[in-house]
Amino acid sequence: MTELNRLTIAEARDRLRARDISASDLTDACLSAINRAGALNAFVHHTPDIARTQAAAADERLRAGDAPAMCGIPVGIKDLFCTRGVPSQAASRILEGFLPEYESTVTQNLFDAGAVMLGKLNMDEFAMGSSNESSVYGDVVNPWKVDDRQLTPGGSSGGSAAAVAADLCLAATGTDTGGSIRQPAAFTGIVGLKPTYGRVSRWGTIAFASSLDQAGPMTRTVRDAAIMLGAMASVDPKDSTSADRPVEDYEAALTGDIRGKRIGIPREYRMDGMPAEIDALWQKGAEMLRDAGAEIVDISLPHTRYALPAYYVIAPAEASSNLARYDGVRYGRRAKLSAGDGVTEMYERTRAEGFGPEVQRRVMIGTYVLSAGFYDAYYNRARKVRALIKRDFDQAFAQGIDTILTPATPSAAFALGSMDAADPVEMYLNDVFTVTVNLAGLPGLALPVGLDAQGLPLGLQLIGRPWDEGNLLNHGAVLEKAAGFVAKPHHWW
Repeated sequence: MTELNRLTIAEARDRLRARDISASDLTDACLSAINRAGALNAFVHHTPDIARTQAAAADERLRAGDAPAMCGIPVGIKDLFCTRGVPSQAASRILEGFLPEYESTVTQNLFDAGAVMLGKLNMDEFAMGSSNESSVYGDVVNPWKVDDRQLTPGGSSGGSAAAVAADLCLAATGTDTGGSIRQPAAFTGIVGLKPTYGRVSRWGTIAFASSLDQAGPMTRTVRDAAIMLGAMASVDPKDSTSADRPVEDYEAALTGDIRGKRIGIPREYRMDGMPAEIDALWQKGAEMLRDAGAEIVDISLPHTRYALPAYYVIAPAEASSNLARYDGVRYGRRAKLSAGDGVTEMYERTRAEGFGPEVQRRVMIGTYVLSAGFYDAYYNRARKVRALIKRDFDQAFAQGIDTILTPATPSAAFALGSMDAADPVEMYLNDVFTVTVNLAGLPGLALPVGLDAQGLPLGLQLIGRPWDEGNLLNHGAVLEKAAGFVAKPHHWW
């Protein structure tokens, strides 16, 4: 019999409803797996007591026949989501000791649906990173291993990705500002969905770049992503960017029929120096969708080449504004002051001690591009480029394109520490295929399709029309079935 912690959400839901297993047993199986997986450094705040209490309540709901799809499902929560009475630090020293007195809308929605919180998951500090090496808790390690190197799980949702891939939880929440759900999903061989901007409430989620951030599910299968999105999504009066749209039955949209659908292949994503393995996987993915009855269409997204520089102007600009609130006055860490120090010294020392190098770098970039002398040259120009990128997608969809197929990452997972001596821009290039989706506010889905020559997972990305997560997930389910990806990391931790 399959170990309980290795079940998918859909499998667990069916067995829970059949009373074949209990939520308490399922939760205990995950807690045991977490206790044995310290080497991965995925979970950073453990909440076993909360988990067992929530599991017992879920069992009561199951017995009463009041069981939504997520009822009794153990999940991990990224440390970016505020959880009442549980440390919520965004993996930063500056929020050390912060215990929210409120619940984020996403976690509240999950708890209302009966989900069980196993603990808080590691991440890049303030979600700034592509390798999960900027966390105050230390690096997360990818459960995939092919030699003696420790590999990155990707970032910023690296803890979420590693936990799902290593069967520590059945699913996890992630956030995606420039690819932070999709890139780690591709690096760890799982499914990651970034919904349309506004589909999932941002209230109670610690902000990085407010016009780009979006929470989403990280799961083992596309069906699981559909189930979890249905529980996470909602209209939220506390979030002015939350869309006043009803939440669809995303699982019901998984018909497996994409006959006649038009799949766009953007020529600008075929870049110089692209590894042959990535290109071959991309072509293979297109062939799988064609074999399923879809029409493959070459399209142009001409402003794609400007997406990365535009993103790394807009995101740091918004970060510098959002992170100005961390001053040591109201919450979190406050630096020790010397005699005669005033409020200015307190701000300076608190931020110098509290923010890590990557956060400091981005705050300084953001402050620079928003300054009086450079606003028009950088920030305003980036905003115009963003509008053009969105227009490219709008035009493609207006021409009848249903979804767009691209690579998810420019490579498989790389070794931790391998970028230490590199220019920061080299690390930023990991987001080259994903940032366009955030700039345009579109839904994007990453899923594993194959292995590279070393035996590491490689993923593809599907980009959908705005608010069309149902069709996007259906295309993903078809590709998932055709690819037949079942590989798992060997258990070394």
